[in-house]
Amino acid sequence: MASDASLKTRENSILSKPTENIFESLVIIGKRARQISSIQKEELNGKLAEFASNVDNLEEIFENREQIEISKFYERMPKPTTTATEEFLNGEVIFRRPDENTTNNVNL
Repeated sequence: MASDASLKTRENSILSKPTENIFESLVIIGKRARQISSIQKEELNGKLAEFASNVDNLEEIFENREQIEISKFYERMPKPTTTATEEFLNGEVIFRRPDENTTNNVNL
């Protein structure tokens, strides 16, 4: 996931080329972005769970430097939509239409 974190303008014709429909391409990218987001969320929650405490008293809760660094790392990562778009354009996303029995690999 070494995508560029900045936003980029995309040509509609390039995005719609693999599916021949811009809306279908956007749905595929959106679904992949949700998958990436849930994976990242599970990873982050797993790492932050190591630092969880059972203390309810606000005076005993303190800032943990490692927990802050982990959170900052995930904040700096590229957004799931950016990563999903890059994967789609690089032909790394496999999709299947419900009315077809064949699986399509996106090749540009």
